[in-house]
Amino acid sequence: MAINFDNALGIHQYSVGVRERRAEVLASNIANADTPGFKAKDLSFKDALASATQGTSFNLSKTSERHISGGRGIASDVQFRVPNQPDTGDGNTVDVQTERASFMQNSMEYQASLSFLSSKISTMRKAIKGQ
Repeated sequence: MAINFDNALGIHQYSVGVRERRAEVLASNIANADTPGFKAKDLSFKDALASATQGTSFNLSKTSERHISGGRGIASDVQFRVPNQPDTGDGNTVDVQTERASFMQNSMEYQASLSFLSSKISTMRKAIKGQ
């Protein structure tokens, strides 16, 4: 009898990847806090998770036969964030305090997803060993 990992691990295998991608986006925002003209971005967790679990892909136009076609991913779910503060004159929309709070929240949710995933794997190991 084969193990279906989608059924065994549930949504947690996808949520870890989405949380990782959101951490990258938030870290990019923090790193570019002083870059003139940089626009803060964020990832819609709900939309990114839906696209990851459904296997939806985004189409990229190819101008050459040697280009790699666009595949399954969550890059299309990254959107610009509506700024909380007025423009400071340089066109940058990053609010460092908001970004840090979002990053910490995402980090805690990432750890929770890892804990759930670890628990599922531990349960599968016990079942395989017959314990």
